[in-house]
Amino acid sequence: MATIKRINGRKILNSRGDWTIEVSVKLSNGLVAEASVPEGASSGKAEAVFVKPTVALKRLKEIEKTLKGENPKNQFKIDSSLNELDGTENKSRLGANAILGTSLAVARAAATDGKVPLWKHLNKISGLKNKPACPKLFINVINGGLHAKNNLDFQEYIIIPKTNDIKDAVLIGTRFYKDLRKYIQKNYGPGSTSLGDESGFAPKFKNNLEPFIVLRKVASRENFRGKILFGMDAAASNVKISLNKLFKLYKSLGLYYLEDPFAETDFKSFSKLRKEIGHKTLICGDDLTVTNTNLMEKARKEKSINSVIVKPNQIGTLTEVFKAVKLARSYKWKIIISHRSGETEDDFISDLAYAVAADGMKLGAPARGERIAKYNRLLEICG
Repeated sequence: MATIKRINGRKILNSRGDWTIEVSVKLSNGLVAEASVPEGASSGKAEAVFVKPTVALKRLKEIEKTLKGENPKNQFKIDSSLNELDGTENKSRLGANAILGTSLAVARAAATDGKVPLWKHLNKISGLKNKPACPKLFINVINGGLHAKNNLDFQEYIIIPKTNDIKDAVLIGTRFYKDLRKYIQKNYGPGSTSLGDESGFAPKFKNNLEPFIVLRKVASRENFRGKILFGMDAAASNVKISLNKLFKLYKSLGLYYLEDPFAETDFKSFSKLRKEIGHKTLICGDDLTVTNTNLMEKARKEKSINSVIVKPNQIGTLTEVFKAVKLARSYKWKIIISHRSGETEDDFISDLAYAVAADGMKLGAPARGERIAKYNRLLEICG
């Protein structure tokens, strides 16, 4: 039986050019597995705490001492040990980056040692008892808010190919993205196709609604007609628009998907909107719930949402991700696995989304290496 022999790490750059860490786990049989940790620019206040990369790397020495000799297949025991070693509610001592990097690298090491695909190992240890399945793609094609340097208040304008067939969804998404580029170049002039943090286009628009006019014009073309739904991540904790105006605007859009329509503590406004349009729109919590089962329970009690974002780095261990997914399933919420704006080339979340049969997956636009790596992994798994 292979056991954990060494845990160390190094600083690497994420897609914004900021420093993050990559954690390496070496087993007693010589096998090495790695995992790197992304970070968001727009993040909920209740998310697990990231420490400076230099501090996180120092904390790995403590983690190595605690986990040395453990069987990497004992994921739940390992994650419990990490949380106990940290000793805080928000992982602020060791850092969520050090803890998560270790947790994911251990899972990858166990899968490799067992000679099975990562998704198969994750499905086995999750305790969810679902068959793996491909998610719908939620493709962020226009960026605003904290993810872009334009005049849009809202953060993500999203297209959702209706199909769960990944090849078809990627084909629709890439064609749409290219046609959208041409449309923006033609109508908004030179420099208008600069990209935001998640590879969506970031031109300046007349107002917050104009992007949907553009998206619907492109979607009306023969290649896309009847094949695309629309969504938005408002990231409204960072939006200075009155509640009355937000309610009126959201109800007028006719969206399939609406994420974080109000501030992250405003459970009641979420609940009111869900009551009014939740029968036709996925009202999704991200900053509201931050993959935290306590906040998810509150959202359930308040009837605030009918879908939820799951991001491993919001909570800090793989075990806690599984618990969040299991709880969301018990509530009959839709589950969307998501990347972060400051991404790495690690494609772990693609295996995760397939393993837990996520209803949707957010990867950003189909451009740039850190996003493409995850699209390509989904194509490999589901193709």
